[in-house]
Amino acid sequence: MKDSATAAQQAPSEKRTTRDLTRAAVSGWLGTAMEFMDFQLYSLAAAIVFNRLFFPDVSPAIGLIAAMATYGVGYVARLAGAVYFGRMGDRLGRKKVLYITILLMGASTTLIGALPTYATIGIAAPILLVALRLVQGFGAGAEIAGATVMLAEYAPVRRRGLVSSLVSLGTNSGTLAASGLWAVLLTVLSEDQLLSWGWRLPFLLSFVLMILAAWMRRGLKESPVFEERPDVVDGVALPRGEVESAGVTVGKRDGNVLAAAVRQRKGKAFFLALGLRFGQAGNSGLIQTFLVGYLATNLAVDRSVPTDAIVYGSLLGFVTVPVVGLLGDRFGRRVVYLTLSLLTAVIAFPVMLLITSGSTAGVMVGMVLGLNVGVLGLFSVESVTMAELFGARSRFTQLALAKEVGGILATAIGPVLAATLTALTDSWWPISAMLVVYSLITFVSAYLAPETRGRDLVRLEDAV
Repeated sequence: MKDSATAAQQAPSEKRTTRDLTRAAVSGWLGTAMEFMDFQLYSLAAAIVFNRLFFPDVSPAIGLIAAMATYGVGYVARLAGAVYFGRMGDRLGRKKVLYITILLMGASTTLIGALPTYATIGIAAPILLVALRLVQGFGAGAEIAGATVMLAEYAPVRRRGLVSSLVSLGTNSGTLAASGLWAVLLTVLSEDQLLSWGWRLPFLLSFVLMILAAWMRRGLKESPVFEERPDVVDGVALPRGEVESAGVTVGKRDGNVLAAAVRQRKGKAFFLALGLRFGQAGNSGLIQTFLVGYLATNLAVDRSVPTDAIVYGSLLGFVTVPVVGLLGDRFGRRVVYLTLSLLTAVIAFPVMLLITSGSTAGVMVGMVLGLNVGVLGLFSVESVTMAELFGARSRFTQLALAKEVGGILATAIGPVLAATLTALTDSWWPISAMLVVYSLITFVSAYLAPETRGRDLVRLEDAV
C-alpha cells in the first residue's frame, strides 16, 4: 500500500455515466426486492401455514406465537450480518458486499422451499427452518444498507431523495411479489394442496430472482463516493492510526477532513437514526406480518383478505414512495419525517377500527392506508436521511446497525409482543397503542435530527 501521507492525493475516480447510475439503481432495486420478497414470503408463511407444518402439536394461538418467534430469529442473524458486512463494506467497498449478500439470501430462501416438515422428520424440521432463517438473515443484514448506501452515493445531489427511494420501491416490489404469490396460492389451491406442496413454490421461485440480481451486480462499478474518500488508498480504507498520520502530513484541506473523522465522537447520529428507523420497522412488523395471522386466527377473517390488502397497498406504494422522495428533495427530510410519523400516530386507532370491523372493505382500506403512510412513506424518506446522517468512513456499518437494531427492537419483537398482548387482553387495542408508540419515537427523533438534504457524502464525519 502507498504511504499514508498520500491518502488524500489519489487520482479522481472514474466518472459515472447515466448507464452506470441506471445499473446501480436496478441492481439495488432487485437486491432489495429479493430481500423483502424472501422475508415477506417467510412472514406470510409463518402467519398462514408454518404453525401447522412445523409446530403442529400446540394450540393455534401458541403455534402462531412460535411461528412469529421463528420469524424474529432472523433479525438476530441480521445484526451479525450488519456488523460483519458493514465493516467489510466500509473498508473494502460496497460492491463486494452486495454480491455476497445476494447469494446468501437466495440460496437459503430456496432451500427453505425444499425443507421436510414436522410430519416427516419431527423436531429436526423446525430446527432446520431456524438454521436457514439464520443464514438468510445473516446475508440480509447488510443488503438493504448496502443498496441504500450505493444508491445515495451514486445519485445527483438534487435528486438524491428520489433516487434513494428506489430502495424502498425494491422493498415494495418484494412485498408485492410475495403477497401476490400467496394471494394466488390461497385462491387456486385447496387447503390440502397448500399444506402438502403449494407453500414451497414461492420459496423455490426466488432462485430465479437471485440469478438475475447476481448477474446485474457482477458488472456494477464501485461507489464514486467510496473511491473519492481521502482515507481510501488502492481501494482499501486506511486504519485509524494511518489516518491520524495522514492528517498531519497531507495538505491543509484534506488534513482537516481526515482529522475531523478521527476526532468526532460517534453515537449521536446513530441513536437518531435508530429512532428514525423505529417507526417504520415497528409499523411494518405489525401491519405486514402480525395482522395477517391475527385476522385469520383470532377474527376468523378469510386469509386471502389481508394478503390481498397488502397487494393493493404495495401497488399504491409505487406512487407513494417516489412522491415522498420528491417531497424530501423539495422541502427537506425533517418536515416529511415529522408529518408522516405524526399522521401515523393520529390514524392508528381509526385504522384498527376499520381493520377489525369485520368488513372486507374495512380491512382493505385500513391496511392499505396504514401500509402507505406508516411503512412505505417513512421508508422512502428513511433511505436517504440515514445515508446523509453518517460520514463516509463508517456509513455502511452505522446504517446497517441502525436498521438491524431497530429491526430487532421493533420488527422482530413487535409481532411476538402483539400476539402475547392481544391474547392476554382479547382485544385489538394493543396493536394501535404499539403503532402510536413506534410513530412517536420516530417523530421525536426527526425533531432532534439536523436537516441533511444536500450534504456532501464524501465527508468522513457524521452530520452531528
